[in-house]
Amino acid sequence: MTPIKKGTQSGARDRRRRNPAADARWPLVAIVGRPNVGKSTLFNRLTRSRRSIVGDEPGITRDRIYGVVDWGGRNARLVDTGGVLPSDQEFIPAEIFRQAKVAFDEAAAVVMVVDGRTELAAPDLELARLLLRLGKPLILAVNKMDVEALLPQAENYRRLGFKEMVPVSAEHGTGIGDLLDAMFAVLPVDDFAPEDDEEEPAPAEKGGIEEPLPEEEEEIPSIPAKAPDEVNVAIIGRPNVGKSTLLNALTGKARAIVSPIAGTTRDAVDELVEREGQKFRFIDTAGIRRKGKTHEMAEKLSVLMARKHLEAADVSLLVVDATAGVLAADATIGGYAHESGRSMVIVVNKWDLVTTKRTDGKPPADRKVFEEQLRYALKFLSYVPVIFVSAAEGQNIEQVFATVVRVAAERQKRVGTGQMNRFLERVDFERAPVPMSRRMRILYMTQAGVAPPTFVLFTDRDVKLHFSYERFLENQIREAFGFEGSPIRFKIRARKPRSQR
Repeated sequence: MTPIKKGTQSGARDRRRRNPAADARWPLVAIVGRPNVGKSTLFNRLTRSRRSIVGDEPGITRDRIYGVVDWGGRNARLVDTGGVLPSDQEFIPAEIFRQAKVAFDEAAAVVMVVDGRTELAAPDLELARLLLRLGKPLILAVNKMDVEALLPQAENYRRLGFKEMVPVSAEHGTGIGDLLDAMFAVLPVDDFAPEDDEEEPAPAEKGGIEEPLPEEEEEIPSIPAKAPDEVNVAIIGRPNVGKSTLLNALTGKARAIVSPIAGTTRDAVDELVEREGQKFRFIDTAGIRRKGKTHEMAEKLSVLMARKHLEAADVSLLVVDATAGVLAADATIGGYAHESGRSMVIVVNKWDLVTTKRTDGKPPADRKVFEEQLRYALKFLSYVPVIFVSAAEGQNIEQVFATVVRVAAERQKRVGTGQMNRFLERVDFERAPVPMSRRMRILYMTQAGVAPPTFVLFTDRDVKLHFSYERFLENQIREAFGFEGSPIRFKIRARKPRSQR
């Protein structure tokens, strides 16, 4: 068995980040098997990532998780599926099987994973019969073959009828090279070779903070707001507020499993959508709840992954359940997005249930009153637009796309230094509710970065910016220049005393 050749796959992950649409042209390999045989561990090993949540509990993976593998100069996409039990009629296992069948249909080849340390089980036989009827190239990966003494046990799985069988240990990386050789041997030749490494983008393109121009230098002209070529959108919120239903409505297909059971989504599910030349990558994350409310290991990991995917997004959709109102947990999750610098849109879901479909005898909800209550509960998100939708009924979904484009563009907006200084001359800072001991004089101001918009204030005193002063200045900037949906950051640079110049 050949150990994995480290260093040959990392480049594919970098290339995918630069050109995410390119991987759609590469052949797809589906990884399938019954629960708890190590599919997600194998997926993470092949993609050299931690994209899928891994644990000892069976049934952790439920939706389809996609990744990219690079081997011998060739590329392929991988899809990790939930544990398949074809004969199980319960809702969640049945939905997992439905999602897996979609992967079967999309795939150019299928890798079935079995646990080599256990006896051949009835679900293995049933799944093997199903796969053999597909007429697609099949590879059997006998997993958990950690030591050579276990290799003879792998021969027992010849009974499944697969021509190609590879003993592997996904956890330790043994046999992975043989598995990759077998996979790419049956895949169609990829006509799209990996692209040459592109030059590193300038700090402004990456959203980093640049060194501000000195006061006397030439003014930077304003750059009009324009959405990036691909907008990463994280769908966040409490459990059971309709995040997966919203993803399905936005993508126009049953991309994620939807059920009334809180915590159905565990892995982050992403899907690329193109509308009128604009690409959106929507990421459905697991419901975020407080640490004290999460008990299962898989649930804790899913919340951690949701936070990580939020921090990698451009825009976040904070989904609020209209039937429950705005809760403290909604404010906490909104705070995560605000602190991470993500732009945000608040999506009030299930609006149809509190207007035309009320069953509790109460009068229909009023949109203006609800928004006032929401704004009061989420005062720190006053800059965030609010949309009322029904994801289940597909109502007002088009407005979500339009608002995301607008907010993503505002996030990239840049204001020239001259404009900022003329703005400062107009602002009456005497109105700012700041104690005299904390007041400062802003000599001039420049925008040093985008995504989120970041401003550097050159001041006469080395004093920390008072929160009232910051809030006042932020409100004045928004009134003058917009920046809808995006948090604003400030940095202070005090003028050096004469003795130190």
